[in-house]
Parts: sequence; structure tokens; C-alpha cells
Amino acid sequence: MTGRQHAEILIIGAGIIGCSIAYHLTRMGKKDVVILEKSGITHGATWHAAGLVGQLRSSRNVTRMLRHSVELYDKLEAETGMAIDWKKYGSLRLACSTEREMENKRSLTMAKSFGLEMQELSPKESQDLFPIMSLEDVRSAVYIPSDGYIDPAGVCQALAKGAKDKGARIIVGERVTGMTVENRRVVGVTTDRGDWACDLVVNCAGMWGHEVGEMAGIRVPSFAVEHQYLITDPLPDVPKRMPTMRDPDHLVYYKPEVRGLVIGGYEPDTLPFAPGGIPKHFAQELLPGNFERFELLAKLGGKRTPIINTVGVRQLINGPIPYSADSDFVMGKSPELDNFFVSAGFLYGIAAGGGAGRMMAEWIVDGAPSLNLWPLDVRRFNFHHNTRHFMYPRAVELYGHHYKLHRPGDEHETMRGIRRSPLYETLKGRGAVFGSRGGWERPNWFAPAGVKPVDEPAFDRARTNWFAHVGAEHKAVREGVALIDQTSFAKFEIIGAGAMAALQKLAVSDMNKPVGSTIYTQLCNEKGGIECDLTFSRVAQDRYYFVTGSAFGLHDRQWIESHLPRDGSAQIVDVTSARAVINICGPKARDVLALVAEEDISNAAFPFSTCRQITVGAAPVLAIRIGFVGELGWELHVPTEYAAHVYEVLRQAGEAFGIRDVGYRAIDSLRMEKGYLYWSSDITPDYSPYEAGLGFRVNLKKGDFIGRDVLAKQKAEGVRPRLCTFTLEKPLPLYGGEAVIHGGKVVGVTTSGNFSYTTQRSVAYAYLPLSLCEAQGFVVESFTEQSPATRHDGPLYDAKNERLKA
Repeated sequence: MTGRQHAEILIIGAGIIGCSIAYHLTRMGKKDVVILEKSGITHGATWHAAGLVGQLRSSRNVTRMLRHSVELYDKLEAETGMAIDWKKYGSLRLACSTEREMENKRSLTMAKSFGLEMQELSPKESQDLFPIMSLEDVRSAVYIPSDGYIDPAGVCQALAKGAKDKGARIIVGERVTGMTVENRRVVGVTTDRGDWACDLVVNCAGMWGHEVGEMAGIRVPSFAVEHQYLITDPLPDVPKRMPTMRDPDHLVYYKPEVRGLVIGGYEPDTLPFAPGGIPKHFAQELLPGNFERFELLAKLGGKRTPIINTVGVRQLINGPIPYSADSDFVMGKSPELDNFFVSAGFLYGIAAGGGAGRMMAEWIVDGAPSLNLWPLDVRRFNFHHNTRHFMYPRAVELYGHHYKLHRPGDEHETMRGIRRSPLYETLKGRGAVFGSRGGWERPNWFAPAGVKPVDEPAFDRARTNWFAHVGAEHKAVREGVALIDQTSFAKFEIIGAGAMAALQKLAVSDMNKPVGSTIYTQLCNEKGGIECDLTFSRVAQDRYYFVTGSAFGLHDRQWIESHLPRDGSAQIVDVTSARAVINICGPKARDVLALVAEEDISNAAFPFSTCRQITVGAAPVLAIRIGFVGELGWELHVPTEYAAHVYEVLRQAGEAFGIRDVGYRAIDSLRMEKGYLYWSSDITPDYSPYEAGLGFRVNLKKGDFIGRDVLAKQKAEGVRPRLCTFTLEKPLPLYGGEAVIHGGKVVGVTTSGNFSYTTQRSVAYAYLPLSLCEAQGFVVESFTEQSPATRHDGPLYDAKNERLKA
């Protein structure tokens, strides 16, 4: 190559994801699309992938994305003329224990609520589909008829041809070596054969995603670990239409393979691949097979399919596969730059390839995908997720736990304690059982004296070792006074002469409130969908302090920052590390706080939804009278070095009132019976404030703001779906993803679920069609068991906010 070439969209990496993005971009009208590939098409992890195509995931939208893959694979061979060896023969998943059966029952209900056909089978019915399996230990199975398997290299080559047929260029043998960034944009890409100018870059470098990101100063937590599978010699009399099969209790999966069988799995002791950096010229290569490490899987596979003990091994494949910090994909627009997208970290890239390519093309062309994909969004990660120190031990754990039972409440084991509150050691001494969120250690619950401070999760919440103790914490908030360490909140300030005007443009509420006001509001996109759900406190004429969830800080900051004026009149400052947060709440909260605060905190002096600078003990504190539990209370935002002191004086003052520590599991049950919503599950970019029952936060009279036209139309004409609250007659465990049924048909899926200790009922939220929003006669299905459900108007607790505003 000579001179400087140009591409409107430059994709780095010609694996299945890069080729699929190019394929879909060209079908959306983009012609100037170039893929740069350092070796050859499929030469990263694609070519040695096992090729299983499954669709069901715990997220409805991710499941929908994977269904798009199947839809594409159904037609791709006819469209391109390229053989892809697509075998839509279904997938089996065995259960060899009662707990695995519960996991499968949860999957059955999720599939039902997501509209994906899934069947429960007996052991004999499973064996009829997969005749070479032994039924030893098998209790039942689930079967998805529309799953299958495909030739990874063939489907990738077909996508590449489809892209080239519509004008895309794929250049192989050209390695990216650097990038030039100016004014938050990549303006040039350097390769070992020359330079490129471009309008937009897409990092599809798979296991190299982290290293390619570093060239542009972008955090991309995509690394790699070793994964092995074995290919047998031909097996006699193997049926031609066998499905794929997973036996997670024995850690193995199966795929039919040209008269033989592929057997792979996820052993507990894999190795990280190239933790010091991947060799520059590593390409279509395998690693030495490690039969010693594969021995456990071979024994377990031999138990499930004894026939493999009688045939030879054709090959043991050992290749690196990408892993992210939570074993899910890394997708979307990078928050650090304005024209850099990433689509990497695909553990199951063949299953996702078609759908992920479509979503990314929509993200690039339309500014957002047609499905809200927050569970895969690159903005869900923090700084530590991109470090080798964190990533490799966590990736090895995630790999080894791939087939582990995933009970609600399970926590990661490795790389804990990355971010800690100043109260961490104090609370640990008081029996705190910590969970991790955004790298923060947060108390989930507190073990009383004599109770071992460890989690014992179960599919039925009532069978956990924390259920009763969380109930006691819940009661303390409702009847007495409690302290909650919420230091993990992401905290920011927006400063400058243009701060108020910028927020007026962003928020649905009127932000021109007096200094000392606290405003709960939503930030919407042009379609009226909720991008952020935040609380702002106006602490000066030109200064707002805002708080969001610990996992949403990067997402919310990027959304706001991308809409701030370019003249510098408003700027964001991250103050998360500068302040700890102690929430004092409950009907006796004022009694305790008044004993240690120098200022008047009466209702007249300090009403609900206001903020004041007060003195607690000897500490300066920004007190915000708001909270997420539905009781009288204050969030005390304390300079970090004063946090331990403030906690101590509150504890001492509260002893006479029975004060106790409370964790995040109680918060969730408290907020649900109060009708408070959680962004990413109950409210998302898929839904507007009016649809979520938050129309009271929308001020259409204040002037223009993002999404106003859509919201004004919804207020005038009404909304289609609306969020409703349900309580169940039976105490079924609810977590979100359950099916809501009316008249024998699935009409909705729960967004959140928990147990309401006040009403002693299981409670859930779900969006319903408007025609059913006044109806009764609902049924909710959980773990395949059904219960009559009552729909409620308004919150279950303190509907008039009398306790909240006391």
C-alpha cells in the first residue's frame, strides 16, 4: 500500500463479529466500509470455535439478539451461495440434580416469557434425541428446537462475501500498529503497510481488543484464556440429526462432528493466555494440547457418553478464546472518544455473530441499537476491570464457573475488595456479609451474633440463610432507625455558568429550582426512553451535585457529558472518591440525627426533597433528605476522612433507639413495596417516564428538552405499555424474567421481583398493554409454577407519602 487511504468506517478484525458488522452496515446503505485484518479471515478465535448456536440468556433483549443470529443463518447460505453447514437440530440441557432442575425450570419460564419455544423432557425423551448418552444420574432435560450448530469458518466466510458483494473491502495481512487521536476522535490509523484516515473506528479485535483499545487510550476489558475440546474418531451408527447437548453438572458439552463427536467443557483450572501480551504475529494457531488438564472432562464425558471410551481421539484442540470481566460481550460506543466503537470479548461469538453484527450496525448508523443492550454495554465496566491484575484471575474464575449452578445471590470469589468504603472494616466487624458491585464491597446483610457471616444462596429466597435476617433489617427501617453504607454511589458535580441551562435541556423536570432543592428526574433520549434516572441537588447557583447507582456512573456521566455545551460553560467533575455516604432512615431517624447535628432538622426547617450543609458531630456533611427505602431519612454525604467519625456518633446516639445496620438486600425489598424503580430493569431506554408511571416528574411547560415532543404526544394520546405492580397469592420466588399471564396467554414479563416483608407477599413489576392496565385475573409463573396475582394501582406501602414526608 502506498500513500494515505481513507474509509468512512474502519473495522479492525475479520472474525465473525467484524464480518457480520460489515455485512449489516452494507445492508443499511454504507458502502465505504473497510475491514483491516492482520492475518486472514477467521484467523483469531473464530476458526477454532466449537460452533454451538444457543439463544436463551437471562436478558430478554440479549435473547432477542441471539434469535436474530438464527434468523440470519436460516437464509445466509441461499443469499451468498456459501456453504455454512447450518444444522438447526436443537439443543439439549440435562439436569442431574434437584438444584439443576430448578435452574432449568427458571429457564423454562424465562423462555416462555421471552417468546422462545423450550420444552421440558424426561430422561428417555432426551435419550431418544441423543441416543449415545447414558441416563445415569439424569433427572430431566430442557430442549430448544430452534438452536443448532454451524461451521464457524464457513459462516464467517459467508458474511465476508455478503459484505464484499455490497461494496465492503476486506484487506488481509495488514496489522494495525497505532492510532492518532485529536479532539476526542480517531483521525488516523497506522498499520505495518501504511496509514488510513477514517471517520469512525470499530474495534472487533477479539482477544486483541484490549491491546487495540490501548492504541487509542480506550479501556476494553477483552482478554483470553485457554479452552480445549476433543474431536473423536468416527463413531459407529451415530444418528444424523442429533442436537447439541450440554451436561453442566458434569461440566461438558457435545456437538456432532462428521461421523464423530466434539466434546468440550469448562474445567476449573484453565490458564490465562498471554498475560504479558499476545505475540504480534499470533494468528491461525493452536496451543499445545494439555491432556492432563482435559482428563477431568474426559472422565465426565466418558460417563455421559460411554461410547467415546471405545474410540480414538482424532484431535485435542486447545485455542485461546476471548473473555471479558463478567464473561459477557463488550459492545457499544466508547465513552472516551466520539467515533470509536467496540465489539469484542465474545465468549460465544458464533451464536451471537449475526445478531451482534446487526445491533452494532444500528448503533453506528442510528446512534443506538433497536434493542436496549445495557447488559453488554462497554460503559458497564470501571477502571479496574481493564487491568491485567484483575482480569486474568477473574477470567479464570468465570471460565471454571461457566457451568456452575447460578443461584440468585451468588457472588464472585476472586479479586474482591478492589474498592472499599472507609467503613468496610467497621462493618465487617459488625457481621457484614459483602457483595460486590462495580468493584465496591457493599454489605448485603448483617449476620447477628452467633450466625456465620457467609452467604448460602438458594433458588427459593426463603431457603437462604439470610432471609429472616434481611426481614429483621427490613422491619428496623419500617419501625425504628437504621444506618446504610451507600458510599458506593457514583457521585458527580456539574459546575459552571451554563450548568442550569444544560440540565434543563437534558432533564424532563424543571431544574431551575432554588439553591437547596433536590430534584429526582429522568434524562431521556429523542424517542422518550429513559437513559438515566438520577437525583440532582442544587448546592449553588452554578453547581449541581448528582448521585447515581454504583454500576451506572460511567454510563450516566458519558450521556450527560456528550450533551454538554462545547464552550466549556458547564463541566462534570467526578467526586465519587471524595465523599462517603451514610443513609440514616426510619421513623426514628430524626430523633437520632437531632442528637448529633448542630442545625435544626425539623420538618419545617428541613423538608423532604431538599439539601443542607449541616454539622454532624465534628464533621461537615451535605445532608440530602431523600432515599430509596420509602421512610423518613437523610443521605449524609460526608468527606471521606470524616466517615468513620460520623458513623460512630450516629451509632452512639442511636443505641437508645435500637439502631441497626442494614444491607442492600433489605433495600431491594423496601424499595419494591414502596414502588421505587431501578434503572436497567424496571426503567430503561425502552420505556418513557409516562410508561413507567413517572409522568409526574415531567414538566412540559419549562421549554424544550431531549425527548419532549414524544413525551408531549404520549401525554396527549396516552401510552401503550404501562408498568404495573403485582402481588402473588403463593409465596413463589421472584427475581425478574417471570411470565405474566392473562387469559392463558403471556402478556408481559416481570422486570423485578422480591418478597415484601410488610405485606408478606411476593411482589413484582411488569409492563402490560394498556388494554389490561385496569384488569384483574392475572397469573404469574415462576420456576414453571403458577400463582394467581393481584394487580395494584400505586405503591403497596405509604401510597400518600405521609411517612416519607413526616
